[in-house]
Amino acid sequence: MLKAIALNCSLKTDDKPSSTDSMINLVARCLREHDVELIDTIRVARHDVKPGVSSDEGDGDAWPRIRARVLEADILILGTPIWMGQPSSVCKRVLERMDAFLGETDDRERMPSYSKIAVVAVVGNEDGAHHVSAELYQALADTGWTIPAGGTCYWVGEAMHGTDFQDLDEIPEPVMKTAKTLASNSAHLARLLKLNSYPGIAG
Repeated sequence: MLKAIALNCSLKTDDKPSSTDSMINLVARCLREHDVELIDTIRVARHDVKPGVSSDEGDGDAWPRIRARVLEADILILGTPIWMGQPSSVCKRVLERMDAFLGETDDRERMPSYSKIAVVAVVGNEDGAHHVSAELYQALADTGWTIPAGGTCYWVGEAMHGTDFQDLDEIPEPVMKTAKTLASNSAHLARLLKLNSYPGIAG
């Protein structure tokens, strides 16, 4: 069975459910249909992830433990709300910390994230889901992750209104279809890469 892990990049530091949780749970539910187990959802804002671009910034930095958990999994679900048309600051910090992967290559220039899948889960009450996905795609690709076809599932509510994704009575059909496509493609690609990983290049 493949393993997935989710990083919830909500700005909320408490343990109350968030719309980002709801979107992550939808993606995880669809992944289970393809024998992918969600091993953990980590709400990053509840941990002391230091600023920086190394894998360990010392002095109580929580990132090394989170990094280890992320690299145990085959699929990363990176979940973020939209704030001011952007990924959350918490999400950007996660990406900054993964920048360290560029200097942690093996003898064939492969980063720790090579042959692992990353997908994106986005929610918000304003426009910007495509922009957020584009930013995350580029950063994830730069840091060694493989993004499957249809690798984003998102929902955006009407601008300047108060309905959240977690408040919906049912999942809109286009969102459900997108989640199912994401799950099918990411599970398929994860299995291919687990059996036959990227060869890298000779030093």
